[in-house]
Amino acid sequence: MNEAVTLDRASGARVASEPIGSIPLAFTLNGEARHLHVSPWTTLLDLLRDTLDLTGSKKGCDHGQCGACTVLIDGKRMNSCLKLAVTLDGHDVTTIEGLGQSGDLHSLQAAFIEHDAFQCGYCTPGQICSAQGLINEGHAKNREDVREQMSGNLCRCGAYPNIADAVLEVLGTEKSE
Repeated sequence: MNEAVTLDRASGARVASEPIGSIPLAFTLNGEARHLHVSPWTTLLDLLRDTLDLTGSKKGCDHGQCGACTVLIDGKRMNSCLKLAVTLDGHDVTTIEGLGQSGDLHSLQAAFIEHDAFQCGYCTPGQICSAQGLINEGHAKNREDVREQMSGNLCRCGAYPNIADAVLEVLGTEKSE
């Protein structure tokens, strides 16, 4: 890593400072104010996983095509692999770790368990965050809407009917074909 080193004049010790070329970033992450420095090319996904050790968001395709990395930015769905971290200054980011509390599952998490809406679980964090974004947007009224608006999140195990059932339960909508 390319770090700058300064000299503490009082002690004469070498002190590492922020990496050269890093940019200050202040945002809210899962309800907590965060202040850090990031390289301009760091994606939100890499910041979450590699720097902040929040590994719920998965790196699937790294091209914004699978949805495994979906998080909420100001309540809206976003593929974190496509979002540069430096663009988040002043924004609110919610990851799967920020939904629900320890010992108290979020309604979507509980519905996914109830409807067996996951198999391998790799896509589940992105699916749940995308479903929360869909609910926040308020456009989905039935199964067809849910299927269309969740189409950016791929499930290689094919649990789509169960995922739609879980989302419809939280929406308070009857299962309808």
